[in-house]
Amino acid sequence: MKIGIIGAGQIGGTLTRRLTALGHRVVVANSRGPETLKALAAATGATAVWAVEAVRDVDLVVVTIPEKRVPELPAGLFADAPERLVVVDTGNYYPRQRDGLIAAIEGGLPESVWVEQQIGRPVIKAFNNIHAGHLMDLGKPQGTPGRIALPVAGDDPEAKATVMTLVEELGFDPVDAGGLDASWRQQPGTPVYGGDLDAAGVRRALGEASKPRTPEWSAVT
Repeated sequence: MKIGIIGAGQIGGTLTRRLTALGHRVVVANSRGPETLKALAAATGATAVWAVEAVRDVDLVVVTIPEKRVPELPAGLFADAPERLVVVDTGNYYPRQRDGLIAAIEGGLPESVWVEQQIGRPVIKAFNNIHAGHLMDLGKPQGTPGRIALPVAGDDPEAKATVMTLVEELGFDPVDAGGLDASWRQQPGTPVYGGDLDAAGVRRALGEASKPRTPEWSAVT
């Protein structure tokens, strides 16, 4: 599969390394330009590009940038992209730690629904609840006892199945977390966030999640 990655931070860099190692063709972009990604490209075999190139002639795009930077993506980034392009959002809203106040999310709109509105494309929510180091190092073969599971939320069954297959390839058990409206169940502060749970544990944690944002993960004092 040919995969575009927009964002080369902890999760973006990790996915670039893991997916190229699995044989996928990866193009990777950041906000500073391809010249700043030479080391990552040389280490992985990925191709460094501008963000507008990361959505061209690819099967799947991962958007993995700070929430506050989403509105700064190039205007019309996905305007000419194929309708069936799968777009994955890995983002989390960190109001106190990084992003400041985003009123719609504070008001209860799930993070990835907000991202979907900003970019004008349906998204699948995945890879947001695991630490980058664990995503890099803790993948295990299918059937391994205690294998970490990752929730995947979205409204398009075909796109969700594609992402769940990718999760499986990376060495984790994919768990269908429902539609994008339910993706708040995997946001920061919920039981599944950072839990490294197995599939049964993820399903239980999703069911135990509470929607109101806890003080640590809210801009409202």
